[in-house]
Amino acid sequence: MRTCAPWRGRCGVSLRSGVLLLLIPPFLLALQLLVVGSLLPGVARVWMGLEERDGGVAFSVISIEPKRSSRHRGTPGVAEEEAEVDDGQRRGEGARAYEDENEMHSRQVGPRALEVQLWAAGEPSFTAELNRIISYITRPQMNCSKVLSPGRAQPAQSPAAPAHWLLCAEDWLLPATHKTCVAYSFSMDGGDADFLKTVSGLGCEIHCFDPSNSNASGGHLGNSLASNHGNGGVVSQHKMWLEWRAPKKRAHKRRGNPGGVSQTLADIMAALGHHTVHFLYADLLSGEWRVFQNWIEAGTLQNVHHLVAKVHLQWAGFEVGGRDEEVLRYWFSVLQGLQACGLKLVHSSAGEGHSVLKQTVANAHSSYTLSWVNTRH
Repeated sequence: MRTCAPWRGRCGVSLRSGVLLLLIPPFLLALQLLVVGSLLPGVARVWMGLEERDGGVAFSVISIEPKRSSRHRGTPGVAEEEAEVDDGQRRGEGARAYEDENEMHSRQVGPRALEVQLWAAGEPSFTAELNRIISYITRPQMNCSKVLSPGRAQPAQSPAAPAHWLLCAEDWLLPATHKTCVAYSFSMDGGDADFLKTVSGLGCEIHCFDPSNSNASGGHLGNSLASNHGNGGVVSQHKMWLEWRAPKKRAHKRRGNPGGVSQTLADIMAALGHHTVHFLYADLLSGEWRVFQNWIEAGTLQNVHHLVAKVHLQWAGFEVGGRDEEVLRYWFSVLQGLQACGLKLVHSSAGEGHSVLKQTVANAHSSYTLSWVNTRH
């Protein structure tokens, strides 16, 4: 019987066949992994390699990396709130819910996150932070040749008397005469009376929000109560308040009925069918800082033309914490965020008291009523 001696150059064909047989399984496995990797949605790419080991060839999978999904990162100081929706609900209501959630421009996940500003003095300093924010809110950024003052619907070059607030009445900043303007007021102490008189004189559609008003509708915007005001204008009253947190779970809601006694401004506008609010008055009793942050991050301010708001400095505000200098820096960051959204300060009026974060400060006041105009319209 004849034997093969590979070292003598015999039986070459059989040797080559054997090597090929050894190489075929690894290549088949590599091909299978490539096909499976391209079909699996969770696999981004498959790395492969061939390496020599002990005189032979071995196949090895170096790594299989899953696709990374981008997720919205919350602003520092705000707890991340995610909706818990099961897979069946996602499949059944995904498209419709997505459309409803994004009916307004960037309603919950906005185009910008609040940018925390650097320290005024390069390091924490109560005095430096206080001086910066007081200087900012007491210096208007825009001069208006014509203004609307409290209780008046006719533009004037200057208010007849010192005013708590002013609306910039430049022709290009006011609604067109053939269009109905929309005005919102959030107040619980009746301090918006002059504001309502002014916007009523302009012929605006007016909506008042006050959770303490027993005569207003509660939680259902489509069933609001209406009353006459001033020059015959109709005011719709709602027993509702502003919310700055996105609900953890959001059921499908019809227009005109968002449900709940507190809603974000974007949700209220969507429920009432308003894309734009021309005039907005807000005295939120120390809740304004978180509400402002929500407006900045949700992109809601691009749909607000004029804003009159009272800011309170006597304490940090709802859900705002930290050392005094950190709170002051946060407040300033919020004001800078408003400016980045297009709001220019046109008027500032100091309130009573001289308490800032429970400290007596002679050159500052406990509250300020600020008037802004959105110059991007």
